[in-house]
Amino acid sequence: MDISGNTLLIAHLGYPTATFKAPMIYNPWFDSQGIDIKVVPMGVKAEDYAQLIPSLFRMTNIIGALVTMPHKVSTCELVHSLSPTAQIAGACNAIRLEPDGTLRGDMFDGDGFVRGVLRKGVQVEGARALVVGSGGVGSAIAASLAAAGIDTLALFDKRADSCEELAKRLRRHYPALRVLTGGRNPKDFSIVVNATPLGMNSSDELPLDVFAITPGSFVGEVVMKNEITPFLHAATQRDCQIQPGTDMLFEMIPAYMAFFGLPEVTPEMLRNVAKIDY
Repeated sequence: MDISGNTLLIAHLGYPTATFKAPMIYNPWFDSQGIDIKVVPMGVKAEDYAQLIPSLFRMTNIIGALVTMPHKVSTCELVHSLSPTAQIAGACNAIRLEPDGTLRGDMFDGDGFVRGVLRKGVQVEGARALVVGSGGVGSAIAASLAAAGIDTLALFDKRADSCEELAKRLRRHYPALRVLTGGRNPKDFSIVVNATPLGMNSSDELPLDVFAITPGSFVGEVVMKNEITPFLHAATQRDCQIQPGTDMLFEMIPAYMAFFGLPEVTPEMLRNVAKIDY
């Protein structure tokens, strides 16, 4: 579909934009359904983000925004209300413009990740999970794993204060959850998650000692620059079941659609028209 004066916009906010995959999923789907909406990548650096948001949402043809790194945490301070999930995660990846002009924030990363895990037949309830990275996406995944009934959740981040703050929020909302911090040894964890940007560059170190992963564990990734990152490739050598970062994206889009009041869609329907390129 052509862009016209009637086209509605969903901004895709982050920096850098070169690795964005969402427009290659949403836009082919909108086109296939004759829906005059476009997801538009908008590169904005952290130091300019707070100034941009109020101006962006003065546009009369904007529905909302998808939010990615490095803005998921800072967005919480720029919206007028947050969903319970976003409050627990301390981050949000979606902004909706309400009829009264206020902004509503929500978080779907964790829901998308966990839905992907469950659809692969992995047992989450009562399991032990390690999440490396306590930024926006890592916090969301941790919160959704807790909601899904995980027994033990280990958190690691090089920024120890970020990790400890997330642990406090999780303990407050899930008193029965066993939360560990400060270590990233994956041994004896049945679910292991890289929720850091490590893997976006070929020179990046691995987020943890892959050789310590218990063979047969489930290993998930959030990096989407490549489908099979070095971390996932190494995990397959340990006979691990893996989940690429794009799986999380396909699983969360139906929740985004509902949030924006758009027609229902399934991950399978999206995959049939997506034009993702690596």
